[in-house]
Amino acid sequence: MKTPVLAILALLSSVTMHAQQHSNHLIPVAEFGSSRAIGVGVSSGNRVFVSFPAPGKDNQYGLTEIIKGKAVPFPDEAISKQFVSVQDLFVDAADNLWVLDPRPFKLYKINLAGNKVEKIYTFDDLDKTHSGLNDVRVDTEKQLAYLSDPGAAAIVVLNLQTGKTRTVLRHHSSTQADTSVILTYDGKQMRNAAGKPFVSNVNGIALTKDNRYFYYKPINKRNIYRIATKYLADASISEQELAAKVEEMSEVGVTHGLEADRKGNILLSTSTDYSIKYLSPDGKVHTLVQDARLLWPDSFGIGADGYLYLSCAQLQRDPQWNNGVDKTELPYTLFKVKLP
Repeated sequence: MKTPVLAILALLSSVTMHAQQHSNHLIPVAEFGSSRAIGVGVSSGNRVFVSFPAPGKDNQYGLTEIIKGKAVPFPDEAISKQFVSVQDLFVDAADNLWVLDPRPFKLYKINLAGNKVEKIYTFDDLDKTHSGLNDVRVDTEKQLAYLSDPGAAAIVVLNLQTGKTRTVLRHHSSTQADTSVILTYDGKQMRNAAGKPFVSNVNGIALTKDNRYFYYKPINKRNIYRIATKYLADASISEQELAAKVEEMSEVGVTHGLEADRKGNILLSTSTDYSIKYLSPDGKVHTLVQDARLLWPDSFGIGADGYLYLSCAQLQRDPQWNNGVDKTELPYTLFKVKLP
């Protein structure tokens, strides 16, 4: 039987081995130098879109389309420069690109048939005191958008016809981070200079392709949750009744971005062991790919070519988590991996 010290050393050795792995299944698609890519969206025609938060010195454009491996401003240079800090992209079933720019609380609908901005939602009735919108998924069947709000530890339901919102499951156990879950990389906890660990409430979200279920979880939580969208769509249901409809699913560990494929799998980005996993319909968790280049795999987009496209934000390498030392590994890169 191993002593505690030997057990810890074995664990650290295992983590280091993970960090050194390289898989030929993880394929670079585009490189962005020092520009940090976050949002990823892929159309039915396999057009790939990538967003960059906080345009400026490193990020010239807020929204781009990847054409022949290059990031081209989208839908044009003028509009691309107007975005403040695009956090998430999503392509809906009708092939509209949804662009979430949470700093000014805006959600753009871009018709990809004509590359035109059709509508902008401004969340006028949302209490912005604590809100910090993160991800968006659009239910074209019900004409609703579902957004994660880690700032308020809640889910925001936006009516796309009226522009009105409902904030639900605020500080519910499924939307609230578990502060005992501390992100750890190669044996080092992710803490700032004051010793405060990284914590995020409900963050990654996914909508099944049949629009039936909405999956979500905080980063600092080990289990994933889901709720039937028919309950999210019902404005007459009480908060207590809605909370009772939440289903606690499998333990999946620390994850960031989520996405649902057409087979019913829920794709999961996992930074602590440099992997992409997926939760299959039978409730089992599988590893799709594990690679040292998966430094905080973040946002997903599913292509018509059968590949999962993903960004790597490298947040754990930022100076604030490393005693002021920038440990990011350039270039920031967009990858793809074959779907399960």
